[in-house]
Amino acid sequence: MQIFYDYLRELFLNAPLHPKIAIYLAALGTFLFISLIALILFFPLRKLLIIIVERLTVRSETMWDDVLFEHKVFHAVAHLIPAIFIYGSAGFGTEDLVSLPVVITGIAKIYITFAVVLTLVRFLDASMDIYNTYPFAMERPIKGYLQLLKILIYSIAVIILVSILVNQNPARLFTGLGAMAAVLMLVFKDPILGFVASIQLAANKMVKPGDWITVPRFGADGTVVDISLTTVKIQNWDKTITSIPTYSLVSESVTNWIGMQESGGRRIQRSVFIDMARIKFCDEKFVDRIANLPVIKSYMEQKRAIDPAFPDWKERMGKQPTNLAVFRSYIEAFLWTNPNTHNNMTLIVRFLQSTERGLPMEYIVFSKEQQSDLFESISAEIVDHILAVISDFDLKVFQNPSGSDFRYIARSQDKG
Repeated sequence: MQIFYDYLRELFLNAPLHPKIAIYLAALGTFLFISLIALILFFPLRKLLIIIVERLTVRSETMWDDVLFEHKVFHAVAHLIPAIFIYGSAGFGTEDLVSLPVVITGIAKIYITFAVVLTLVRFLDASMDIYNTYPFAMERPIKGYLQLLKILIYSIAVIILVSILVNQNPARLFTGLGAMAAVLMLVFKDPILGFVASIQLAANKMVKPGDWITVPRFGADGTVVDISLTTVKIQNWDKTITSIPTYSLVSESVTNWIGMQESGGRRIQRSVFIDMARIKFCDEKFVDRIANLPVIKSYMEQKRAIDPAFPDWKERMGKQPTNLAVFRSYIEAFLWTNPNTHNNMTLIVRFLQSTERGLPMEYIVFSKEQQSDLFESISAEIVDHILAVISDFDLKVFQNPSGSDFRYIARSQDKG
């Protein structure tokens, strides 16, 4: 470019122009010529480069080059060609215009910085898509780490751009950042905490996208749809989206239901309050009647199929059982034979501490269905059966008397 500049300089100096104007016109003409060549290098060469890369990616059997092409990484790399050309052509006119090469070099450096940042950011986006194709990506997401890298890239790019504009060594600016460490810690508090939390979440496999979690403090109860550097998005069951800080998953109380989902069962734990005034001993006729119920017969058949030496149900009841003990044994048999519950998981029917509201009978069983609507349907069927059959055992569910109960008693006394 020095030859072209000298040619224009001599051409304009021989014209009836002021020497300074001639020099400026020569410099402007050279700069425009450089820009024109840069545009010619950029558009045709970029198009040629993209065509070649596209054909290579189609022929290649690997997947990563296709992803890089989809994210236009090679398009960003093409910007380096004109940028490097401008940078290499900036050394003209140093004997006339000392500041002009510095300005053009600064423009070229800014362009190179832009091209490098654009390439790196697109490469990171493509890397995340490539990483997500592996089966372990769901358990160890890297989105937060890549976002942190982007922040670092942008921060370094800003420092480099400032150093170019003020014509200073970037190392001096990096040294000066030490005095601003406290301010930077305050500004980037959430990204720093989120980065540390992301490491803990990934290392300990605490939470990953797709998990069903409950965070009581934020009222979040649903599926994790995204984990980023600073925010975790949870889609609640009412289809609303709750966004919480990433570090809250480490510092707050979080319930992760992934263990339940992987186990294949979901716990049903309910209680029925029984009126203790109805508890009594049973005669043999009562026990025989219960033993002939379909639930007990099915229970004994299934148990005997597993263990032929399984004792008879009446023998297990003892000589003079109470109707409460018979009812408890019946509910245990009903839950065990229910096709919607797991027999190989915890199944408990027990009595809790009695209260002024009666004797609580609690049952714990695991449903085969985990989906909420089916799970609630199974839970309701169990409650329906218990409430419907309890009167056959001469028992009654306890409930606090209401106004209609008192009116019924008053009417009965008036009739009496």
